[in-house]
Amino acid sequence: MNERQRLILNRMLDGFQGPMNTSKYAKLAKCSPDTALRDTRNLLTRGLLVQNPGGGRSTSYRLPDLEALKAAEP
Repeated sequence: MNERQRLILNRMLDGFQGPMNTSKYAKLAKCSPDTALRDTRNLLTRGLLVQNPGGGRSTSYRLPDLEALKAAEP
């Protein structure tokens, strides 16, 4: 996990208001939208973010439910 991803996850755990999207990610992490999208996709594959229903321009992400994280543990 890189420093940008750590920053965003910590912000979300500390009570970030509203859903996260790639443009908010890019602004908070001070990176390009393309980098934000790559980071977000990486967090999705790791199970650390979950995509909200909807897509296209309204694609947003949230933290997974605690029960889902416990079930994914080895």
